[in-house]
Amino acid sequence: MKKVNLLIFLLLPLFCLSQSTVKLKGKIASETTSLEWADISISNSEGKIIGGTTSTQDGTFEINIIKGSYKIEVSLLGFKEYKKDVTIEKDTDLSTITLIENATNLGEVVIQSRKNTIEQKIDRLVYNPENNANTVGGDALSAINTAPGVVVKNNAINILGKGTSRVMIDGRMVELTGEELNIFLKSISASDIKNIEIISNPSSKFEAEGDGGLINIVMKKGARNSWKNTTTASYDQNKYGIYALRNNFFYNKNKFRFSASINGKTGYRNITESLDMYFIEGPSKMKAITKLNEQNLSGKLALDYDFSEKTTIGFQFLKDKSNPDFDSDIRIDKYNAQNDLESYIINESFLDRKTGNETYNLHLITKLGSLNRKLSFDVDYFNYDSKFDRDFIAKNYSSDGTFVDVNQSGRNISNQGIDNVSFKADMEHPLEALNLSYGAKASFTTSNSDVVFFNTITGTPVLDTNQTNQFKYNENNQAVYISADKKINEKWNFQLGLRLENTQTNGFSETLNQETINNYLKLFPTFYSSYQKNENNSFSLNYGRRIRRPSFSLLNPFRIYISSNSYSEGNPFLKPSFSDNFEFAHSYKKILKTSVFLNSITDGYGVIFTANPETLTQIVSRENYFKGINYGIGETYSANFADWWQSENSLYFSGSDIKFIKDINATPENSLQVDFSTNNTFSLGKATKLQVDFNYTSPYKSGLYDTGYTSSLNIGFKQDLFNKAMQISVLVNDIFNTSYLKNDVSIVNGVKQVYNQNESNRFARLSVVYNFGNKKINVNERAFGNQDEKKRAN
Repeated sequence: MKKVNLLIFLLLPLFCLSQSTVKLKGKIASETTSLEWADISISNSEGKIIGGTTSTQDGTFEINIIKGSYKIEVSLLGFKEYKKDVTIEKDTDLSTITLIENATNLGEVVIQSRKNTIEQKIDRLVYNPENNANTVGGDALSAINTAPGVVVKNNAINILGKGTSRVMIDGRMVELTGEELNIFLKSISASDIKNIEIISNPSSKFEAEGDGGLINIVMKKGARNSWKNTTTASYDQNKYGIYALRNNFFYNKNKFRFSASINGKTGYRNITESLDMYFIEGPSKMKAITKLNEQNLSGKLALDYDFSEKTTIGFQFLKDKSNPDFDSDIRIDKYNAQNDLESYIINESFLDRKTGNETYNLHLITKLGSLNRKLSFDVDYFNYDSKFDRDFIAKNYSSDGTFVDVNQSGRNISNQGIDNVSFKADMEHPLEALNLSYGAKASFTTSNSDVVFFNTITGTPVLDTNQTNQFKYNENNQAVYISADKKINEKWNFQLGLRLENTQTNGFSETLNQETINNYLKLFPTFYSSYQKNENNSFSLNYGRRIRRPSFSLLNPFRIYISSNSYSEGNPFLKPSFSDNFEFAHSYKKILKTSVFLNSITDGYGVIFTANPETLTQIVSRENYFKGINYGIGETYSANFADWWQSENSLYFSGSDIKFIKDINATPENSLQVDFSTNNTFSLGKATKLQVDFNYTSPYKSGLYDTGYTSSLNIGFKQDLFNKAMQISVLVNDIFNTSYLKNDVSIVNGVKQVYNQNESNRFARLSVVYNFGNKKINVNERAFGNQDEKKRAN
């Protein structure tokens, strides 16, 4: 606390520096008439919107702003976007800004102006998924997977070269990770997303959690003084079928804004897995076929009310409920050293799983004075509930198929409940000398989990106290931050930030009567610099320190059975890992970006797969077992090869140098990795689009794992009908069925394990989208203020 007080004391004089404001005014018009309701936004040198307004009935506007250099942007539906860099030293009249209508006839083909699919900003890349026809009828997870430089695999969302990323919605952290996060993102309609911000090195304003940067999903807002309803129905066909129905409603009248959505999905998916373990006595080979019953229902409510031109209060509620049942048939073949089949096990397993979460947010945003200072308050509450109930029986058979006996029979029940409440305040405080932002946050989390195991081999359930446990975990975090950016001249811009986080954790196992306490105070600096050499070339250098805390379920020391021959166990002594991230980038005409990156990881933790040769059992555990660096170079290229062909491409070369800091009886291996993606949109007419996407990841080695290649070819077709009131789209995803995890190899204690998993990524989708409502008023989508989060859950 003394360090916090000292930091505030040293920075306090900056808050009191004198400031002066000037007036910026102008008029918005077309070639024939004045334009009302045009959005005028003022951005600073880092691309952050610091002020804005809308044009009045006669097209005029007026903004009070401090002296400095800015970018003014004017947008209105049906017109091309206007952008201009201005330096304001005194009261300035921009006179009349003329907007150009955005339809251009090119022979028989009509190309309509739209936002670029990719927009480069100083600290983030902005991706507009609505430009990709393959996202129609899809969900937020599939939309993220089409973003350049982002890969979704193994239940993790990764920014290439960075690692696993955290996800925010409208600036608020989603307190889920792994499979639970994916389930939640699948409940959000892709058509409800305005854009996706990829923040590879977040500033000090954001929580330091997550070594792979942040992905912020910005949702669409309702049109001013209008209402709109969008209904989406889709059907996916893989081996089985999945139905989805989504509805989104927006209402915006004067000072009041309301939105509501409900999403439902039901159907089945086929999952195939294989695990080969090579023991000295002979290999063991497992094959599993699972029929997954997907049941999901989710909804969202959002209210905002403008008390005045300067003050807005809002409330948001999200709820998600899923009941995915897993019906699995597993066969395990045991061979001798001569590779002759000796015996096999038939494992029948049924998992009844229920998950649910609720999020509540209350926020207040107010502008102070005429200097574009903005103060925001947030109160968030998040709860997560998971129930895991697996019944299984494993029977032994001889090689000729003769039944021998029951190998194992049991019921494994696991429950987890997480509650988090947080309070947050942020201040944007522009000064004449620099732009300042600062704030504080306090977060309080409680997690309760229990694991119960019954032995049912006799037919009567018998409680096994050695495999039963109750675990309680508390984590509290307090943070303060400050960030300042300064534009030195027309070429140089700098930003420096500091975030101080104080964390207290306490884990207690009632069964073992074991308590684990870990308290730490850490400082997380960030630094950005940019240099605009000329109109076409710009350079940037950034650095940030991040932390990756273990999710709550990984800290529970007791085991959860995945099947009769595989179980997972947590580690209450897991420590957080830290990463130092460096990136140097060059941008050419904002269409070609080259980035060189390096990440240094300390106290890295992850999964270790070991095996018991006597029981043919796989053990999944977690340890802080490695350190090292990840490095590479990436290229992102946006091109219009023709008036009807828009292409977004990325190519990354990356490598790693991972070393083990704990004796796990394994040898690290590292190699080069290549990631390539190309997304191509072909305009076949005014209302018709063809989408062809391809991505490829080469085989690679990193530390403990040697992983095979993945690739995917996706082709989609979209047709607009009735002046875009209806859309019909068809998607064939992963045509060649090559996007699944394959040949994932690890060698621990001399036992080689090879794992493959195919989750039915190849499917065909038919989607129908219908829009109706009051369309008299132009849609002016306004990004929501930067808010924050809840806590981690897994």
